[in-house]
Amino acid sequence: MAARTGEWVARLWSFGFARYLLVGAINTIFGYSVFALFILLHLHYVAAAFLSTVLGMFFNFKTTGIIVFKSRDNRRILRFSGVYGITYVLAIAVLRVFKALGIHVLVTAAVMALPMAALSFFLMRRFVFERGSRLDGVRASY
Repeated sequence: MAARTGEWVARLWSFGFARYLLVGAINTIFGYSVFALFILLHLHYVAAAFLSTVLGMFFNFKTTGIIVFKSRDNRRILRFSGVYGITYVLAIAVLRVFKALGIHVLVTAAVMALPMAALSFFLMRRFVFERGSRLDGVRASY
């Protein structure tokens, strides 16, 4: 039974999106905690989202690159930042809409965490850590 569990875990780990979800859970806990802290300190939600995004970006760059996409190429930080910029603008728009509807920004942020993580994965895979990138000269396997 333990051998089968180990095989199942190894097989699951071989999929980039599964690794992304695990690393993303850690990264999301970090980012959401920072965002919540800033909100509880009465920072405006736009400033709280910006600061938590910037801090999260630096926290996430290495974990996502190395564990999920098996890349240690620091030259990807600009594209990585670009994806974070896109998701930040989208998150602010969603927060603004739901805040106008009377839904607290912490609730909206929690509900949007998984859809934003999926969007971020696909943008990262397509624009930052794409297969066969000219940046690393080696085809990535994810």
